Order: sequence, then C-alpha cells, then structure tokens
Amino acid sequence: MTTPSAPDGSPGPSMTDEEYGALRASAALWAGTSVLITDEYGRVLVQRVDYRPSYLLPGGAVDKGESPARAAARELWEELGVTAVVDRGLAVDWVSAEGFGAPGVMRFPGEILHVYDGGVWDEGRIAAIRLPGHEVEAVGFAEPADLPGLMTPGDARRVLSALRARIDGAGPALLEDGVPIAPGVLDRVGVLRTARVREHFPFRPAPVPEGLPVRRSEGWLLAPDGRVLVLLDPGTGAARLPGGAPGPVDHGDPWATLVREAGGEAAATAARPLYLGHLLDPEGPDGSDGPDRSEAAEAAEAAEAAEGSYALVCHAAVLTRLGPPSAGADADRAPVRVLATPEQALELFDRGPHGAAQLAAVHRARALLGIPRADRRAVTELPDPVTFQASGDVRRPCPKVCG
Repeated sequence: MTTPSAPDGSPGPSMTDEEYGALRASAALWAGTSVLITDEYGRVLVQRVDYRPSYLLPGGAVDKGESPARAAARELWEELGVTAVVDRGLAVDWVSAEGFGAPGVMRFPGEILHVYDGGVWDEGRIAAIRLPGHEVEAVGFAEPADLPGLMTPGDARRVLSALRARIDGAGPALLEDGVPIAPGVLDRVGVLRTARVREHFPFRPAPVPEGLPVRRSEGWLLAPDGRVLVLLDPGTGAARLPGGAPGPVDHGDPWATLVREAGGEAAATAARPLYLGHLLDPEGPDGSDGPDRSEAAEAAEAAEAAEGSYALVCHAAVLTRLGPPSAGADADRAPVRVLATPEQALELFDRGPHGAAQLAAVHRARALLGIPRADRRAVTELPDPVTFQASGDVRRPCPKVCG
C-alpha cells in the first residue's frame, strides 16, 4: 500500500506506509494537560513545584495511549490527592518550540496542551487536598491579575485565556502560544489583566441608615433576556456596573445618580427601578475594607453607622435603550458595553463572601420585573445603539426593598 507524499494530498511520488509514518512522526508534538480550578472568590489554584522557579496549574504530560482528559484526572490525583471527573475543556493551546523557551538539549518539538475546567472549589474541597510529599511543594490561590508575576509568560497567557473562556461560556478557546486565534470581547479588552476592585463589603437588603453617606450608586440594568449591562474599561480591562458618585444635581436621590451616570458614561436608559439594598464600606473612600468581618461585627457596624463609613447603593431596573457610544476625543476611553448574565458579571467582579447575597437580591428583583433568568452564553458586545423590547408587566406590586 502506498500513501500520498504529504498529509494534504499534494502531488508527488507515493511512499510506503512505513515512510509515511516516519514523515508524520518527524513532525510529532508533545501532548500535555492542565486543570483550571478557582475558589469561590474567583482566584486560581496554582502549584509551587520543586523543578521550576515558576508556578503551574495542576497537570502534566499525557502518557502513551492515554487521553488528555484521563491524564488530567490522573494528575489531579497524583498532585492533589483528589478524585475528580474532568469532562469540560476550556482551551487547546499550540505551544511552539520558540514560545516555550526550552533548553536545546530537551529537543522540545512543540506541544498541544489541553486546559480543562476543574470547577469552583469550596473550603471543604480545598481542605481535602493532600500533597504527594515530592514534586509539589505547596498550593495556593492567586488573583488572576497576579498570574503573570507567578508564571512564565506563555503559561499566564494560557490560563487567563482559559479563564475568560470559562466566564464567557462560548466553548473552548483555540490558542497559539496562549493567544486566542478567534478572540472574544473579553479577550480583546483583556479583562482580568489588572486586579479586580476588591469590594468584600457586607450587603444589606435594607434602606441606608439615616446619616450614613452614600458614596456610589450602581445598577443591575436587566435586558429583556435576563442579562445585565456591564462596562469594561478599554485601558485596564476592569469590569463594573453602570453608576457613579452622587452629585448636587441628584438632590440626595441614588436613583437619580444612577440615571445620570449611566446616561453619561454608557448612553444607557432604564426604567422601573427596584431598590436592592446597599453595601456597607466600613473604611470610607479609600476602598480598603480590611480583613473579612464576622456577621456579628458587620451587624454592629451597620447598626452604628459609624463616622467614616459609607454606603454603596444598589438598584435593579429594566434596560430600555442604549444610545450611540462616545465619539470624538473621548472615544478611546469610553467603556466597552457588554451584556452578561448576572453570574458572569459577578465572576468579573470581586465581591467576596457577600456576592451571593447580592446575586440573590438581583434575581428576586428580576422575577418581580417579569424578566426570565438568562442561560449562560457568550458575553455580547453592544457597540451600536439599540432599543430593547419591553418585558412583561410586573407580576405583583414591588416592595420598597427587594432583598
């Protein structure tokens, strides 16, 4: 039996199976696998190993005759002592010989590296980690923006691309040396390349205590499909909700602040607001919340409304229209407007242990507004003006607080 002289079937002299096999083997690449695991606050599990100065994800080489998914599960057991089913791919990376920077004696031909989703681990599962006593010296959780300082450049690019693919929900990313060949909006803007704003503040589904200043008003502006408007900073990749600081023209009305700020920065209009509650910032305008506090301490702080504390007011409302984005000299600095599910939005923020309570309040308000719950899908950029169709009527009278 003979085969074409080249894998693409191009014309040329025929060759035997043995010759064809040798040709293909000469172009063979290594195969590797890794697993992306995060904690409940969006930080990435990384390992310190005894054979490299940089940190790694759990993972390693695919053995002969082994599938990449089975290799990933095996590596989790060998390195972390954890049994897990690994069945969701996040990225496939073609790692070039030049991009890896391996020493010549290794004769590294390049590698196809598969990144799998290890899920979100709670404290109990993290506590179950058992290191093997060799090779892996320690594990920890790192803020995504800190990965370039802990990993090699190629590894950091790959992990951030895989993490964006997980948040985006559009399917596995195809990478070349860690860079997506078909980047989505999260890749183009570079979300998570700078540290997320840390807002581990207690969420109070109650009116702002009298005398407690409001520092910011922000809104979960819901489109008819259940997704919310998120603004991405093109300069830093930082994600946030529409909103801003109160001004004299708002006359102490947080909703008026949100209307003004959303219209000015995102050309967004909204209607039918529902008050969700407020975040209590115990330390005031420097944004430093100190160590996480117990529920009893947080309750005492909220009751006292101590001098120096601030409130960050949260609303939900129906997103009705987006006008033309900023033009002229400010166009390059204008935020990138996207729609994301509330869960995706929270993954782009750092709300800490209180994020779940705020998310629950958002969904209660969403139900009151007659808006369906959104399934996870690709984050959608909104570069052009759009008018949203009105959602259904409110199914029952709205309480003052949707907490």
